[in-house]
Amino acid sequence: MLTLLKNLKVFTPYYIGKKDILIANGKIELIEENLVVPFSKVLDLNGKIAVPGFIDAHVHIIGGGGEGGFQTRTPEITIEELVDSGITTVIGCLGTDDVTRSMEDLYAKSKQLEELGITSFIYTGSYSVPVKTITGDIKKDLVLIDKVIGVGEIAISDHRSSQPTLEEIKRIVAQARVGGLISNKAGVVNFHVGNGKNGIDYLFEIAENTEIPIYHMYPTHVGRSKELFHRAIEFAKKGGFIDLTASESVVDYLEIAINEGVIDNLTMTSDGHGSLPKFDENGRLIKLDVASTTVLFESVKKAVERDLNFEEVLKTITINPAKVLKLKSKGRIEKETDGDIVVLDGNLNIEKVIARGKLLKEVQS
Repeated sequence: MLTLLKNLKVFTPYYIGKKDILIANGKIELIEENLVVPFSKVLDLNGKIAVPGFIDAHVHIIGGGGEGGFQTRTPEITIEELVDSGITTVIGCLGTDDVTRSMEDLYAKSKQLEELGITSFIYTGSYSVPVKTITGDIKKDLVLIDKVIGVGEIAISDHRSSQPTLEEIKRIVAQARVGGLISNKAGVVNFHVGNGKNGIDYLFEIAENTEIPIYHMYPTHVGRSKELFHRAIEFAKKGGFIDLTASESVVDYLEIAINEGVIDNLTMTSDGHGSLPKFDENGRLIKLDVASTTVLFESVKKAVERDLNFEEVLKTITINPAKVLKLKSKGRIEKETDGDIVVLDGNLNIEKVIARGKLLKEVQS
């Protein structure tokens, strides 16, 4: 099927001017001016904005939570919520609860989302160490399970973690690297970083005192505090990738990252359908909310309202996660990449979502 998108202001995520985009068999085939293509379905977008489909690299696609008992289990996500949020590629993970939620269920949900039209991958594991996998082995999961591209989210510096030792973390990262090499996948370890005093010290220790490249360690929730974020900035300056959880307060950290020159090593994720628990000083749960994926692009819009550069912020949900996760056909509007495109109006509201060349969302303007 040929689909011709005409008269778009195209951000690849870098602005390249007003162009037409031809999508054929789910791939971008041409990006030029004044295209005329016989037998194509033509959508005249009349000067709207085209950006790459968003990549959300940390979503609890089968739900999460449970820190306050069974009534606090969060629901699994729907394809509609992801598409409404502009997300065309999602990475699913388990969190605290790896007892009533399983890797097999996570895998099946990922396959479901793929069949419904978007692209989906998963991390093997959860907060816990030893890592709970599908095959019983991290390397085997990466090599043999098509959807597994890394490990996570392994909890460190958190009262809900398994209190893993440095040696245990080293072995997990080493196995992820080798599994990634054999399978030609990213082989990253997505680390849930809590409020603990040690922060990401283990990750610095591994980067500085082993032969494992720093880019195999991918800490998330690094915006928990200014102290943790400044430590994460150091990590990024050494070549590592860091991840901010989208929120109302994330704009300050995005601005710091731009000013510190590390925005190319930063991603932003929603933590969608994970729990947002609040604990008192004694570790008792006092409140729990459910994270939404809509916060991902809303955070980008808030950053633009604060006069942050649109291209720089857009990279955190497009080309940057594609780079850290080794998704070579994602995160860019370029020839021969996947036909994942989000169309925005002049106020940056999402009007259309195209995933692998198919129109999945359309808002009549």
